[in-house]
Amino acid sequence: MTDAYEDAIFEKEDGIATLTLNRPERLNALSPGIREALIRAVQEVDKDEDTRVLIITGAGRGFCAGADVGALGGAPDQIRSGEVGRKGIMGPLSLPVLRLARLEKPVIAAVNGVAAGAGFGLAMACDIRIASENARFISVFVRRGLPVEWGLSYFLPKAVGLSRALQIMWTGDAINAAEAERIGLVNKVVPADELMSEAKELARKLAKGPPIAIELIKRTVHTGLESNNLMAQLGFETYVAGICARTEDFREGVKAFLEKREADFTGR
Repeated sequence: MTDAYEDAIFEKEDGIATLTLNRPERLNALSPGIREALIRAVQEVDKDEDTRVLIITGAGRGFCAGADVGALGGAPDQIRSGEVGRKGIMGPLSLPVLRLARLEKPVIAAVNGVAAGAGFGLAMACDIRIASENARFISVFVRRGLPVEWGLSYFLPKAVGLSRALQIMWTGDAINAAEAERIGLVNKVVPADELMSEAKELARKLAKGPPIAIELIKRTVHTGLESNNLMAQLGFETYVAGICARTEDFREGVKAFLEKREADFTGR
């Protein structure tokens, strides 16, 4: 099934949703349509129990080139004059990343080309990143005299460590796919023509898993990173294990193990 989005293509098939940013002539630079598509796609995946994984990728040569500088040239004057307002600055620009980070279903970024600025932040907000050999990651904010945005200061240090993250954000140097894999920024690098098949193969594997347990794994990991000490985290693990122990999927998993077959998880 394919839904009509502005500046994006949203498809669902066999428990997997794919959002393709679709401004290839602008390397999928952010537009109001793309921001809205990201929010709408996350909402759609969140409410649809049959959809278990979301893939985000870009059409053409770019994943997402960040802000469309040509379109945003007047933004500083609008901000100073009050035309945009506080909610306009704080809300619509960063809201897609916040919504994406709160989605408990797995999100895979299939990074087909350049991921710059906010596009870099978008890729880092996903749970897993598979990169084409053509992918490049650039924190361009410093080149424009700006601090980082779109959650990059939050996600990047968690992926590559504080010192390396600061160097990436301070210099604005481009990171190619091989270096991104070496430093742990991406999970895997594949030839460009294999990118989507690789992303979908992983998505299918996740979609076959027990969805309640998979979502609770993500919730548990983020709770540990953001809130808990060890004692509290051990208690939280026990709490969510108790939830899963009451599911049909748990009983199916045990039965499948005893019967030496693949489990058929239904999310109940």
